[in-house]
Amino acid sequence: MSQVKFKEETVTTTLTGGKSGGKHDLAHKVGEAITKGSGPNGYLAQAYLKQLQSNPLRTKMLTSGTLSGLQELLASWIAHDRSKHGHYFTSRVPKMALYGSFISAPLGHVLINALQWLFEGKTSLKSKIAQILTSNLIISPIQNSVYLVTMAIIAGAHTFHQVRATVRAGFWPVMKVSWITSPICLAFAQQFLPQETWVPFFNIVAFIIGTYINAHTKKKRLAALRRKHYGEGGSGRAPSTTGRPGPPPADDQFPRPNY
Repeated sequence: MSQVKFKEETVTTTLTGGKSGGKHDLAHKVGEAITKGSGPNGYLAQAYLKQLQSNPLRTKMLTSGTLSGLQELLASWIAHDRSKHGHYFTSRVPKMALYGSFISAPLGHVLINALQWLFEGKTSLKSKIAQILTSNLIISPIQNSVYLVTMAIIAGAHTFHQVRATVRAGFWPVMKVSWITSPICLAFAQQFLPQETWVPFFNIVAFIIGTYINAHTKKKRLAALRRKHYGEGGSGRAPSTTGRPGPPPADDQFPRPNY
C-alpha cells in the first residue's frame, strides 16, 4: 500500500513540479536557456568573459568604444539633438567611440590594475574600506576629470580657460553621481552576481547612467540656446508668416555654448 502511494506521489510530483519546485524550476530553466548560465561552459563565459581574461585591454577597448558611441547616439535621440541635416548620428558619435576605446578603457585598465595590485592579498575589513576610499577619492576623480576634459574638447573648447571652466562646472555634479552609484552597484554585485560577471555589469550600469546624464545635459543646452536665440520670453519656435507658431528649429542651427 505504501509502495502504491509512493508511486502516485512520485508521478504527481513529476507532472506538476511539486509544491515547492514548479514555478521556480520553470523560471530557472527559462533563464538558463537564455543565458546558459554564467559558469565556465556558459555562452557568456565562452564568448565575452573568455576574451576579457585572455585579451583584457583589447576587450575593454572594444567594449568601451562601442558603448560610448552608442551612448552618444541614444542620448541624441532622447534629447532630439539632431545635426543640421536632421540626423542623430552626428560627428560626436565616432569621437565618443574613439574616446571610449583609446582614452577611457586604457586609463581604467591601468588605474584598476594599480588598485588591485596595491591591495593584493589584503582581505581584512580595514583593507576593504581603504580600497573603497582609494577608489572613490583617487581613481574616480582622475577618471572623471579626464572625461570632462575630453568632453570639453569634443564640444568645441579650444583654450585652456575653456576646458578649465568646463571641468570646474561639471566636476562636483559628476563626482556626486559616482559616489552615490558606485557603492550601491558594488554592494549589489557582491550580493547577487558571480565575480566573473562584474565587469559587464559595471559597463552596463555606466552606460545607463551616462546616457541619462548626456541626454539631460543636451536638453538643458538646447533649451538655453533656444532662449538665447528667441529671447528669454520667446516660445522657442520660429516666427511664422501665417500667425501660427512655426516648427522648432533644428538643433545644430544654434552655435555651441561658449565656455
